[in-house]
Amino acid sequence: MPIKVFIKRHLKEGHVEKAVSMLEEFRNMAKKEKGYISGETLINHYDPRSITVVSTWRTIEDWVRWQSSEKRAANEEKIEAMLEVPTKYEIYDVGSPPKGTGSGAAVLQTDEVS
Repeated sequence: MPIKVFIKRHLKEGHVEKAVSMLEEFRNMAKKEKGYISGETLINHYDPRSITVVSTWRTIEDWVRWQSSEKRAANEEKIEAMLEVPTKYEIYDVGSPPKGTGSGAAVLQTDEVS
């Protein structure tokens, strides 16, 4: 089942341009990974230091493999130095919740996954 990963970051003053450039590089790396479907960077209109990256993966296992890879860890370390607070991750299932989950499962409906 596809998932969407929301990666929320709040940058220190003066780091937006550099961080956005780095995030584009990271996305290009992720595009080559098994299970990657798509990604986008959202910059808060009222606070450009607040950036959310949304990526879509075929399975949670594909995301976990990428998240725990050495390549990604090295890049995350660079971004973390620019942040005011630690990165926050939220993972959502696309479509129906997985079987066996309670009524509190988060669900995101979308038409973009083929």
